[in-house]
Amino acid sequence: MPPCFVWPNVSEKNDGANRDATKRSARERLQEEREREKARDRRRRTLVVSAAVVGVLGLAAVVGLIAANQGKSGDTGKAGPVVAPSGATGKDAPAIRTGKDGARSTLTVWEDFRCPACKAFEDNYRTTVHDLEAKGLLKVDYHLVTLIDGNMGGTGSLKGANAAACAQDAGKFPQYHDVLFQNQPPETDDAYGKNARLLELAGKVEGLDTPAFRACVEDGTHNSWVGKSQDAFRAGKFRGTPTVQLDGKDIFADQANPLTPQKLKEQVEAAAKGASGAGVQKGAEGKASPSAGSSAGPSSGSSPGSPAGAKGSSPAAPTDGGSRTPAKGGPGGTPQG
Repeated sequence: MPPCFVWPNVSEKNDGANRDATKRSARERLQEEREREKARDRRRRTLVVSAAVVGVLGLAAVVGLIAANQGKSGDTGKAGPVVAPSGATGKDAPAIRTGKDGARSTLTVWEDFRCPACKAFEDNYRTTVHDLEAKGLLKVDYHLVTLIDGNMGGTGSLKGANAAACAQDAGKFPQYHDVLFQNQPPETDDAYGKNARLLELAGKVEGLDTPAFRACVEDGTHNSWVGKSQDAFRAGKFRGTPTVQLDGKDIFADQANPLTPQKLKEQVEAAAKGASGAGVQKGAEGKASPSAGSSAGPSSGSSPGSPAGAKGSSPAAPTDGGSRTPAKGGPGGTPQG
């Protein structure tokens, strides 16, 4: 009987090969999964970084826009040199004066072309002020400020004031000043922040709309001067606009005794009469004779040329003109016709 031949266990070998293949396949699958996870992590990181960059850029854009808008609304025009308008008066030329320099009384007005209360003052007192100026009794020093620009945003106060200063250069300030208040937009409407509107209104003043005026408005020639006026207003700690002073006294402070155009007229006229009376008295004293005959005059009070006569014709109270103790209060009354 031939010897039995034992064949290798083919089944066992195949099982081992299958197990090895299965292990390799599992390792490969695990490796592939790890690679896929790494790829997902890379994509996530890329997305996060990209989103962060976009967010930073967006924030920078927003901050830049806000800063630009704040720069515009808070702009007091200090970038350029301070150029005062022609004929500006006072130390460092802070004011634009209307009326005659020799007028006895001085009205000092701090106002903003966007200020509704300033418009109310101008509408109520315009006629009276112009009449007193025309009679040589009153001069007005206007200080232009940018209070509403700071409170509401925009540049209408600044540009309106610059345009008014440009009108002063052209000798047309009183007329243009009145036109700006007569056409004042609502407080929240920054219409005067547009040069086109200011130039359009210049057409209402004969002879103002010239190339020189347009260049002055467009270039903001007096912006820095307006900014300096605003600084002075802030330093003065005034209560608001309009601030109106007659010979240094605030005449809008006492609401219990409000000022009216008629009261203003009476105070200014009284001041003028007081000054005139003082002049007559001084002239009479200069002409009085030191002789015995004339020295008897004071005792009798009968000589109109003597000092006693002068004093009798000019009571002491009006020499102050009432301007040292003016009636106080806010805008009120009706304009004088």
